[in-house]
Amino acid sequence: MGCREARGLLWRLGLFLPLLTARPADGGHGAANQVVLLDTTAALGELGWKTFPLNGWDAITEMDEHNRPIHTYQVCNVMEPNQNNWLRTNWISRDAAQKIYVEMKFTLRDCNSIPWVLGTCKETFNLYYMESDESHGLKFKPNQYTKIDTIAADESFTQMDLGDRILKLNTEVREVGPINKKGFYLAFQDIGACIALVSVRVYYKKCPFTVRNLAMFPDTIPRVDSSSLVEVRGSCVKSAEERDTPKLYCGADGDWLVPLGRCICSVGYEELDGSCHACRPGFYKAFAGNVKCSKCPPHSLTYVEATSVCQCEKGYFRAEKDPPTMACTRPPSAPRNVIFNINETALMLEWSPPSDTGGRKDLTYSVICKKCGSDASQCEICGGGIRFIPRHTGLINSSVTVLDFVSHVNYTFEIEATNGVSELSFSPKQFTAITVTTDQDAPSLIGMVRKDWASQNSIALSWQEPDFPHGAILDYEIKYYEKEHEQLSYSSTRSKAPSVIITGLKPATKYIFHIRVRTAAGYSGYSQKFEFETGDETSDMAAEQGQILVIATAAVGGFTLLVILTLFFLITGRCQWYIKAKMKSEEKRRAHLQNGHLRFPGIKTYIDPDTYEDPSLAVHEFAKEIDPSRIRIERVIGAGEFGEVCSGRLKTPGKREIPVAIKTLKGGYMDRQRRDFLREASIMGQFDHPNIIRLEGVVTKSRPVMIVVEYMENGSLDSFLRKHDGHFTVIQLVGMLRGIASGMKYLSDMGYVHRDLAARNILVNSNLMCKVSDFGLSRVLEDDPEAAYTTSGGKIPIRWTAPEAIAYRKFSSASDAWSYGIVMWEVMSYGERPYWEMSNQDVILSIEEGYRLPAPMGCPASLHQLMLHCWQKERNHRPKFSDIVSFLDKLIRNPSTLHTLVEDVLVMPDSPGEVPEYPLFVSVSDWLDSIKMGQYKNNFMAAGFTTLDMVSRMSIDDIRRIGVVLIGHQRRIVSSLQTLRLHMMHIQEKGFHV
Repeated sequence: MGCREARGLLWRLGLFLPLLTARPADGGHGAANQVVLLDTTAALGELGWKTFPLNGWDAITEMDEHNRPIHTYQVCNVMEPNQNNWLRTNWISRDAAQKIYVEMKFTLRDCNSIPWVLGTCKETFNLYYMESDESHGLKFKPNQYTKIDTIAADESFTQMDLGDRILKLNTEVREVGPINKKGFYLAFQDIGACIALVSVRVYYKKCPFTVRNLAMFPDTIPRVDSSSLVEVRGSCVKSAEERDTPKLYCGADGDWLVPLGRCICSVGYEELDGSCHACRPGFYKAFAGNVKCSKCPPHSLTYVEATSVCQCEKGYFRAEKDPPTMACTRPPSAPRNVIFNINETALMLEWSPPSDTGGRKDLTYSVICKKCGSDASQCEICGGGIRFIPRHTGLINSSVTVLDFVSHVNYTFEIEATNGVSELSFSPKQFTAITVTTDQDAPSLIGMVRKDWASQNSIALSWQEPDFPHGAILDYEIKYYEKEHEQLSYSSTRSKAPSVIITGLKPATKYIFHIRVRTAAGYSGYSQKFEFETGDETSDMAAEQGQILVIATAAVGGFTLLVILTLFFLITGRCQWYIKAKMKSEEKRRAHLQNGHLRFPGIKTYIDPDTYEDPSLAVHEFAKEIDPSRIRIERVIGAGEFGEVCSGRLKTPGKREIPVAIKTLKGGYMDRQRRDFLREASIMGQFDHPNIIRLEGVVTKSRPVMIVVEYMENGSLDSFLRKHDGHFTVIQLVGMLRGIASGMKYLSDMGYVHRDLAARNILVNSNLMCKVSDFGLSRVLEDDPEAAYTTSGGKIPIRWTAPEAIAYRKFSSASDAWSYGIVMWEVMSYGERPYWEMSNQDVILSIEEGYRLPAPMGCPASLHQLMLHCWQKERNHRPKFSDIVSFLDKLIRNPSTLHTLVEDVLVMPDSPGEVPEYPLFVSVSDWLDSIKMGQYKNNFMAAGFTTLDMVSRMSIDDIRRIGVVLIGHQRRIVSSLQTLRLHMMHIQEKGFHV
């Protein structure tokens, strides 16, 4: 039977009938991240594909119920062997893509259901392609085509399916690429199958146009390498501006990944549905950012859109430094209820604040003093004679003290209140005035003043006491100034006697002098002006005679001073050696002082970044700056406090790429957030220990700011344990705890207090090595869901924190030891929540009453005993981390000590609330160490005393016989045996055995 006759037979059998009555279902044709290059289901005319040979594939076109064509290519030459039928598409342009996807929908007949075929039937076909820069009509040459894959069917149909008209449609997708020429051909090779190609769709993937964080990202074609991302910089939407450079990464599947940076709406615009809209009238936005427009503050308004500042109503103002968010204000009214009180030489003024402060708090007062005669209109400013304490302008308090006023004068004091907008108002100033008449008994004026003598630089004056001093004279005030500079400034001095020598004057210069007297009743008025002139060179001789007494007195005083200085230098000369030696010692001490921390040779000490005047200096000192081009971000693995956490690769010059975790600082941060973000790097960069997370470096000179650390494959310890509940041996868990303790010992030795030690802050790598991380609680934990407020402000993780740290914020290595005990409990319980569902307040109260967490199921007694030691209320009694490491090392070297479980040796308390008791020692070796007799371990073991029960029954003769010969050591062991016996009896009474 020939090929065409066989095909006709199959047609009569109705092989392809189901294909002509149903259209292939849409297989995601409308996906947003796909660009279709060819879709046979959408073609309206003939496809026009080429077949080789001509009698191989047949093109069948039928119309569906909507009068749309269904194009099908079918072949079923199964009766003859060695089939080689080719079907080639027309030339397909690849556009900008390099990787192409081919989706084929087809039906295939089960060879076993076709009669008369003896090994000639196949159930697969082959897919080929050939690149070409343009369409050509050359002769078809199969050897020019490259095979993509052999296509097999998941579902094949039989003769019974034909009778039931059941359509079993297969869908297969294959990748083609990279394609470098402008286009390509696809070819389908039939080697003897009964197949119908129902539809072919050719497409490539793209990351479609999108708007993220107010930035627009265009259509982007992924790279051929599926592990490499395409970095795309976005452009801000209309009325927006960049805060940080907006970036997205285009993945191989056409998905946008790792958004970085952002745009923010400009001043006067707010974010709404991914775009920036102008603030409507009556609203404003003063700063760029993704916040909503605000209603205009009180006493301000706006009538236009996109307003950044609302204008003040008439009579209201906004000071230069007032933020736009502040209400408009006005000047205050006048002060009220001014009163005065004269107390001896002082006049005190007090008043009440104005009834209307203008809506502001920056209220100050000024006091203006005027001297008035009998006619109130004849007033003049008081001038420089009056003093105000503390001052007469810029007063914050509503009171002032006036000094140096003159008696029998009418003073008028005007008190004015001002605020930050008083200078902006053109309204008359509001003040309150009060008139005070100083009529108390004051001394009368000084009369005649005479010049006794004058030199080039000095004048000697004298005068008579006033006629009516009205009390004891306290002193005299002499005011003087150059006659030619009367209006500029003056000098003054005081004298107890009615005479004075004024020095420091200019030669041959006229001076004006005023003198007044002060008594307990106050000052008199100034005397009239007296004019005197200093002498020139010829006048000095005449003055010498009047100064002989002064010179002689000065000579005696000078001689006395010389004797005192001689004695002083003799004494200080002997002290020079001591002082120099002390200074050298101090210099040596300072040589070890760096940034306020004493540094000892050979010991590395933690330096708090907060001690730096500029915290950014700490980052550059302790952290290495990384070129961002060496970092390849691959995927987002979580979200941190400051931004996203990604995994990626770091290229190190001369070394292979290493996996890293990358913490990013999200856009829109403030300087304080950037400082807090990099602070952790300043801390981490100081540590170098296998159980401390390693800092690779930071990126601070470009956006986004990043911290790069080593990558820990298994993530946080708590979630890792919950995921693998019950999968580890006790010795493996102890190994994890030992690693954590070793890291904490290193931190403690450096003087660093962690403050947030918890299983969630321990990271685990692929080798189950645990590393301490998250060095952020040097800041206050404000965002930790496990935290609770304390009385001193801020948040701390209550369930992990020692009582003294909760109550008094006393953090130390001892409080870290408490937290380590909680971490032990988390590890042995495989990540259970400490204290379960108890509230934070209940936890605090329970701990205060003596409650401690019970041992998790299957916990060795020695480990729970260590937990209880860590939870001692007295922090000085808790073990140091060096002790913890030594204890865990001992357990690891002697795994048999871990066989005794808590449920085997637990001694229940006699009353509720007490901590369960344990034998103090789980082995003879531990007991000997505790009494400082560890040197006899081998003696006990060799003599057969290998259990505590056997040791408790030893006598003094037994002790001597095993080789303890020193009397003091014998006594110590015997006295300790008594305690051990009592404890063993107590345990055995409870029905337990050790």
